[in-house]
Amino acid sequence: MIAIIDYRTGNLRSVMNALTRLGADYRLTSDPAQIRRAARVLLPGVGNAAEAMANLQCSGLIPTIMELRKPVLGICVGMQVMCRHSAEGDVDCMGIFDTSVEKFEPSPELKVPHTGWNTISNLETRLFKGIAPGSFVYYVHSYFARLCSDTIATTRQGILYSAALRYENFYGVQFHPEKSGDVGERILKNFLEL
Repeated sequence: MIAIIDYRTGNLRSVMNALTRLGADYRLTSDPAQIRRAARVLLPGVGNAAEAMANLQCSGLIPTIMELRKPVLGICVGMQVMCRHSAEGDVDCMGIFDTSVEKFEPSPELKVPHTGWNTISNLETRLFKGIAPGSFVYYVHSYFARLCSDTIATTRQGILYSAALRYENFYGVQFHPEKSGDVGERILKNFLEL
């Protein structure tokens, strides 16, 4: 069973639909015991990092997430709250990934928020098994994780940044695999097979 952590952020329906298409058994839950029993854990999220961290703190789920030793995948804000700090709301986050989250600086060449399709490159780990460098995935974000030793994929949007991160059993993707067509479906399938 896959636990989708419900911490009152958006995008849950899209993730559930993607898992249904893959035939996966999942539960939307904020119950620590159910999260601990799951074979895989998803931490999706859309919205504000400071609000997401406040929701996680209020629910008491941060210690549960931090102690997990099974594969965990954060999506978008779900990945950002696993970093050290986010400029969005100037909030300290969980610190699983050794990087900070910064805001894109708008310019004539750089539209913010970064919305739409973009490529991923420098793909590492089994999360990207069968995915060709330069494959397109779908983004909606104004903040990005800086490159670091945990970076396992990159995207260029004005600057090169972390499209995906990994530390031990924790994975994070800035893009939305549930909205990224066949490529995203393959990435989710790979996660379920880790």
